[in-house]
Amino acid sequence: MKENNQKIIVFLPAYNEEEKIVSVIKAVPKEICGCKVEILVVNDGSKDKTKELAKKSGAIVVSHLQNEGVGRAFQTGLEAILEMGADIMVNIDSDGQFSPKEITNMVRPIIEDGVDFVVGDRFINEKCKLKMPKNMPQVRYYGNLLMAKLISFLVKQKFNDVSCGFRAYSKKALLMLNLTGKFTYTQESFIDLASKGLKIQTVPVSVKYFLERKSRVANNLFYYTLNTLKIILRTFRDYKPLVFFVYISIIPLIISVVSGSFLLVHYLYTKSFTPYKIIGFIFIYFSAFTFILWALGFLADMFTRIRLNQEKILFYEKTNYLNNYRNRQSENNKDLKIFNNR
Repeated sequence: MKENNQKIIVFLPAYNEEEKIVSVIKAVPKEICGCKVEILVVNDGSKDKTKELAKKSGAIVVSHLQNEGVGRAFQTGLEAILEMGADIMVNIDSDGQFSPKEITNMVRPIIEDGVDFVVGDRFINEKCKLKMPKNMPQVRYYGNLLMAKLISFLVKQKFNDVSCGFRAYSKKALLMLNLTGKFTYTQESFIDLASKGLKIQTVPVSVKYFLERKSRVANNLFYYTLNTLKIILRTFRDYKPLVFFVYISIIPLIISVVSGSFLLVHYLYTKSFTPYKIIGFIFIYFSAFTFILWALGFLADMFTRIRLNQEKILFYEKTNYLNNYRNRQSENNKDLKIFNNR
């Protein structure tokens, strides 16, 4: 295979994964589509031998002093990978749930078709029909499908799986990605990159669910759903503020229209507002509330245009900074700045 000068970095967030981390690292291909592959592990405050075993297996390791969550681990990995000069990043779980042998399938659309963001789809079989993975709890399966419908509605693109931890990013996507959620990053990535017009593609992937293992992200379904919805709503508010505030105003608008219509009909028949003056106050209150929400939507939409311009500037600043940073690195000092700060 012809050698490609692009650098692929496989990123594994890890928290107490001493049982599986070595086998996952060893299963990662050394070369993909002619590109050399490096491995980065973000040790998220593990209390076992995850850090030591990952280093012995040949991975570069960045460590958090304490467990900060998968969202923060992803952002740490993103910073380190950009400093390492990655052209493509593959994000895969370190617990053996996904097969590293399928990394090539995730990377190929980026290299060959110019896709920016490739996402593993756990719920599609070879015939492109929905299926529930073996041993996956039904409540999680249908909860994921419902979440996918919500994200699909928000970004106006159809997806079946928006929570999969097996993903690949082009360099453009890495530089344009700006996330704020500490709890998780999966759904926020869709809204962020889709709203910026990047090309997204899904690829079917196999997945294993271990009956004896509890998810560290979704071990409490109510807590997970609440935090995920919070991130989604915040992201939707930031990227589609006018639509967001219009949706919020629907209920007060309906109340104001119904109360106002009732009061008007009553006045036409009786020439008096008595004894329904209270409905008049309800009409005035909810009409004012609706107007305020619309005004907030218009103001937020104006600020969003400013923020999008700032993100474009940030994209070019990141590009220039990384180019200058790598130029300053000497051959005898290849430590990343972010590593020295950990």
